[in-house]
Formats: sequence, structure tokens, C-alpha cells
Amino acid sequence: MSRVSARFEKVANRLNQAVASQITPCAALEVGHASGTHWEYACGRLTYEKDARPATPDTAFDLASLTKVISTTTVLMGLVDAGTIQLNDRLQQWLPSWRGRDKSAVTITDLLEHASGLTSHLPFHRDHRGRAEFEHTICSLPLEYPPRSRSIYSDLGFILLAFIAADASRGVAIDQQFASIADGLTLGDLRFRPPNAWRPRTAPTEVDPWRGRLLCGEVHDENGWALGGVAGHTGLFGTVRSVGRFAQAVLRTFSGEPKIAQPATLARFVEPSSVPGSSRALGWDRMLVTSSCGHQLSESAIGHTGFTGTSLWIDPQQNVYVVLLTNRVHPTRHNEAILQLRPDIHDAVVQALTP
Repeated sequence: MSRVSARFEKVANRLNQAVASQITPCAALEVGHASGTHWEYACGRLTYEKDARPATPDTAFDLASLTKVISTTTVLMGLVDAGTIQLNDRLQQWLPSWRGRDKSAVTITDLLEHASGLTSHLPFHRDHRGRAEFEHTICSLPLEYPPRSRSIYSDLGFILLAFIAADASRGVAIDQQFASIADGLTLGDLRFRPPNAWRPRTAPTEVDPWRGRLLCGEVHDENGWALGGVAGHTGLFGTVRSVGRFAQAVLRTFSGEPKIAQPATLARFVEPSSVPGSSRALGWDRMLVTSSCGHQLSESAIGHTGFTGTSLWIDPQQNVYVVLLTNRVHPTRHNEAILQLRPDIHDAVVQALTP
């Protein structure tokens, strides 16, 4: 267990309570600002076994859908900056099998805002492998709703975005593109398909009945697994420190430094969607009273969550970020108590930072 700062004692107590009540086997938290960290903390053990390894700030987690914002959205911002893609590009310009009169006007923006008409999720892993099969099937699906009439959170749209990003980069896969960004920002332990050397310090996720084993160091999401562990919607692994460094780069970009993209590009990507009832920006989610970040962040805050129990929220107005990583899906995904833990933690963090 990490050292407890008196200032953040309430936050630490809530995390310890979460571990004790088996909301999650372990948790790692980092709170920081554009230039560094306020506090980092880890508690619990990697599994519920008594002799399991204790969690530390160097514990690696399956980041799940944080991949959407840390990797996919960031890569696309770079492609926009380079002029390689335009946000209003229609999908049929990039994906030949995206056909149909009702689909003709759908753009890259629509995928990023989860407003393309695509359904949320389908279990393609049962009979699909690799890009060709996924792309053909997703592009052939009937739309669930008229594009931009509503917003339905869709893994399928982000799967397509990774394919577009690769084609826009002359076949360079999204994991390689993100690796270049991560190296340039010296983010540290943040990558797809982590090496075996990470495994002893990786928090296991589910005992997966479909794959017949405990998952540790391989992507939890089944469709991500069927895509080889590299996808637009999932696949990224990292530590609380590496995600924190990414958050610092975002805050510095908000302040005018071109760290993750040109500042004007980031500003465009975090504009609220005009889709009715949507909480989305481009890739990012935004602060609402129902958001996972509680009630204390400002309206300018952006963030995202991951199914495995991860979250990242960044507030440029208050110059603060909060990274919360857990493996709440261990040993089973049928545990949703984290839904209350997340807002509790974020509210307690902001209260601790308030003079």
C-alpha cells in the first residue's frame, strides 16, 4: 500500500474501503496538474489470493476503452494536423464496403461522436478474425438509427476508425502510430500487446469462460482479442503513471503547447456534440451531472471510462487530472459497484484540492 497523504486521506480511505468490500481487488490513482503530480496511491493486491502481489503505481492495467481517447483519438488528431484526413470526410471515401443510401453522408466526425447509426456492440469474435472480416461485416450492417439523430456509444465505430487511421498512414497500424507518439512524449509503460516481462506486475482481469483461462496481459475485450490485441476501441495497457503523463500532455496542449496535437485541433475535438441528448465530443466524453467524474469538475472537463474499471478525467479550467485504474472485472465482469466508486473518488479529490 502506498503512503497516505493527509490531504488525500479521505480519498485513500474510500479506495481502501472499495478493496475491502471487493469492488475491485486493487486500485491505483494519480492526481496531477499540467506540470506534475499532486499525489499517487495504490492499494489492494492484484487478485483476491492472500499471497497475490500488492498493487503499486507501476502495476499495469488493461485500459479497455481508454484506448479510444488515449490512442485512437490522439492518432486521428495527428492525422488531421497533417492534413491526411478531414473530419468531414465521408466513410465511403475510406471504406469501399460502406455502402447504402442511408449511410452515404456518414463522416469521420460521426464515428468519433458515436452518432453514425451503428449499434453499440456485437460478438463478432465468435466467428470473425482480423480486419477484412470485421470491416466487411461492420460496413454491411443496417444502421440502428438515422445518423446524427441520437448518440449510441459504439465500439464498432472505433474499430473502423483504426482501419481508416492505418490506411491514411499508408498501412502503418494504429499501435505503431501510437507508439511513435508515446515515445515522443516519453509516456513510459503505455502500449498494446505488452511484453511478457510485464506480466508479474499486470493486474489480471476476468476468468474468461469463452477463452477458458484467466486473462493477464492479453486484452479482455473479445472483439479486441479477435483483432489480434490491437484495435481502435481497446487493447492499450498502461500504468497510472503513464496515463498521468498523457494527461499532463493534454493539459499542456490546452495551455498552448502542441504536445498531443496543435492546440486548435484539440479545441475542436473537445467541442460538445450538436447531436440531440449527446454528452460526447470527438472521442471524448464531457462533464455532465450524470458523468463518472462526479459533480466537482468544471463544465470544460473531458474524460472517458473503460469496462475493466478504468477512468481518466482532465479539467483544463481547474488544471487537474484524475487517473483511476482498477481490475474490477476480476474474477468476473458481473460486478458494477464501481459505478458509485468513480464519482465518489472524483468528488473527494476535488474537495481535497480545494483550499
